[in-house]
Amino acid sequence: MLKLMGPAFIVGAWQFGPGNLVSAVQAGSLYAYDLIWVIVLSTVLMLVFADMSIRIGISSRGSVVATIKETLGKPTGVAAGLGVFGITLCFSVGNAVGTGLGLSLVLGGNPVIWTIACSVLVVAILFTRSAYKVIEKLVLAIVALMAAAFIVTAIVTKPDWMGVAEGAVVPTVPDGVGLLIVALVGTNFSLNAAFYGGYASRERGLRAEDYRDTTLADTIPGILAPGIMTALVIAAAAATLAGEGGPAGATIEQFSAVLEPVAGEVGRTIFALGFFGAALSAMIANATAGGTLLADGLGLGNQIASSRVRMGIIGVLTFGASVTILAAGTSPVQLIIAAQAMTVLIAPLLGVLLVILANNRRLMGGLRNHWWQNVLASVGLITIIAMCYQLIDTVTTMLSTL
Repeated sequence: MLKLMGPAFIVGAWQFGPGNLVSAVQAGSLYAYDLIWVIVLSTVLMLVFADMSIRIGISSRGSVVATIKETLGKPTGVAAGLGVFGITLCFSVGNAVGTGLGLSLVLGGNPVIWTIACSVLVVAILFTRSAYKVIEKLVLAIVALMAAAFIVTAIVTKPDWMGVAEGAVVPTVPDGVGLLIVALVGTNFSLNAAFYGGYASRERGLRAEDYRDTTLADTIPGILAPGIMTALVIAAAAATLAGEGGPAGATIEQFSAVLEPVAGEVGRTIFALGFFGAALSAMIANATAGGTLLADGLGLGNQIASSRVRMGIIGVLTFGASVTILAAGTSPVQLIIAAQAMTVLIAPLLGVLLVILANNRRLMGGLRNHWWQNVLASVGLITIIAMCYQLIDTVTTMLSTL
């Protein structure tokens, strides 16, 4: 069972990047526990779509994009590959900013320099032998580090657990939430990350007979972990930073200091390591998926060992580092939230394609969607379309006031 752990944790690591953390800190400091229900709903829907993608990967003769081309036509497959690549470019900005900011909190120095160093480190990892296995093991270790850091943070800050429970089950949409709720959904219900689950399962070589054990050992814990950690960060921020930072909300630097009263500088380091881990694991998973889907969409292969896939991965990393350098001096929090919110624009296409494939009797056989999975998938599609509308409405309102 332990040997089956990996593919869903890659997907979860992509979700739980710096954008997720920044959005969670903002949600807790501005709206206390009111937005935890968004994380609960997003995690359930993410589990449904990640499971669909993994089943598609197990059932298909080729990659997910190749299956889309075969089933729905080449233009649709190309659009899916390019769409995921476009989303990874948006995520790459938050990951690049996050790695630099995380290391600067631990070691000091210029965050931009640390961003460049981390980008070079990820490129070096990609050129190791059996790169996917190395990436998978590294991500699992980082997720364990993050879990420890944020569990400690939540325990020490002593949030109102009744308030947490109420926020988890009672949906409320506070006034002025704007892009923040879009960013929370975009990171926690990340259809592009779910889409990549099919590729991770193929890289691992999972078979139909592995499906049940994979679900219990990998899919469920791999997707639940980032959701639980996000809810813990919101709870801790609500307990310690309510009203901090004014209308803009608290910053990561302020949140990193919440453990100092009880743990001194070690407390800040614990959080900073967790934040850096989130950024680095997301940077690895995001760039890997972007390069793979770009190459596959263009018919250039889909194996990480392929030089064309690696060039795409380097392209994603370069884009994130370049935007970080050019945007030096811009608020990293607002830059990350804006980039995360933009990812929902491509998500409806990916969600529809996964649902169509998962209901294809000839392709899926006994792993085809059940009725209840289609009901939850419908809720997911409605949710992501609503977030697209919210994003467009918010941006239009902002432009009209300029």
